[in-house]
Amino acid sequence: MAFSGQILDNPISGERFIFHKTADDTAGELLVFDLVVDPDGRVPGGHVHPVQQESFQVLAGTMRFRKGLRTVIAEPGDTVVVPPGAYHQFANAGDEPAVVRVQVEPTLRMEQLYETAVALAREGRTLPSGMPKPLDLALFMREFEQEVRARSRPAWSARSWRRWRGWRRAAVSTSATTRSRALGPDGPCPPILALAGSPALVPAPRARLPLDLGAQGRPAASTWLADEVEQAAYRLTLTRR
Repeated sequence: MAFSGQILDNPISGERFIFHKTADDTAGELLVFDLVVDPDGRVPGGHVHPVQQESFQVLAGTMRFRKGLRTVIAEPGDTVVVPPGAYHQFANAGDEPAVVRVQVEPTLRMEQLYETAVALAREGRTLPSGMPKPLDLALFMREFEQEVRARSRPAWSARSWRRWRGWRRAAVSTSATTRSRALGPDGPCPPILALAGSPALVPAPRARLPLDLGAQGRPAASTWLADEVEQAAYRLTLTRR
């Protein structure tokens, strides 16, 4: 659990978090911290907070924010407000460290999210961009699904349309093979079994990740993520039987 005065340093993204008000201080209503961003620092990836509002007040330096399709350059005295559900990302746009006063309403589990992201970076479990590696990222997004989500694409974008047309052509060209494989001793098999050639995967129940904090108030990511990976692999083995 974060506390006032706590400092977290992300060595990959170039971000430093200095907490001023935490969930304990405000009954979960407000999280306030200073974000110090190195000249080449940035948030690892664009994202959405489904139910939280974020405000960024630039205290020093120059920041570049992307809100949806807009790009905003913010300097000292400027404040950028991101409402719930708005896609955004940001980076230092200057040659000097930037300092931003960040407010998040309500707090939810953002403190644990920042602690976990920093722990993963320290343990070498991120890509050069600062994003967690694929399996860790999947577990991270699942654990903090109420706090952060990736941007979703329109269901029928041009790319989706091209992929659908390609899939249709492949389906037509292999229809004879598919029909022959779909016939079993007891009649037609379900389409997913015929196409995939293996039993369908049944979604496993969601499990909460235990978040144990170390002596310095940081989560031991190597412990709880390793346990969750083992549990996920075990559930996947059961669903394939």
